[in-house]
Amino acid sequence: MEDVRAAIAALQQQVAFLQAEAEARRLIARYMFLCDSPLPEAGMPADARADAIGALFTDDAIWQGVGGAHGAQFGQHRGPAEIAAHMRKFYAAENPKQIFNTHYLTAEQLRATSAETAEGEWVQFQPWIYDDGSSLIRSSRLHVKFRKTAAGWRIANYRTENLFIGKLPDNWAQTLIQTSVLMTGV
Repeated sequence: MEDVRAAIAALQQQVAFLQAEAEARRLIARYMFLCDSPLPEAGMPADARADAIGALFTDDAIWQGVGGAHGAQFGQHRGPAEIAAHMRKFYAAENPKQIFNTHYLTAEQLRATSAETAEGEWVQFQPWIYDDGSSLIRSSRLHVKFRKTAAGWRIANYRTENLFIGKLPDNWAQTLIQTSVLMTGV
């Protein structure tokens, strides 16, 4: 009987770890989705979008650009309100205005560190296009920690390090989505 109990306990722990990884994966995907432009949830104002991103973080979270380019450009922000304020700068920026930015994640190395915590690394690749026709492509490495809270799973620590930034030729995109209809039921 003791063997059965031990086997059940081991399976319960394995399931809890798999659930932690699934929640972390869902959370990082939601974060990237909300950061995409145009936003796939049409009609969400910039302030609401920034607040939705901030709400994905724990009360004591740290969002941080580290190293040369990312450290200088992004800095460090603590807690949902500061993180939302940081994000608001991107979505409210004009002259030039960002009209396209899609986050592609690869090389996932995600692991549950307990039933209530997880952490992972990814390589991120993203083109940025502005309304003046200028654009750049950037790649970064991410290290993200997740934690289960009373409000659900949240990001506890988000670190991004620049791998490269490259200028793309002006007006290189031949087609470009103007407004997403993905979430409108169309």
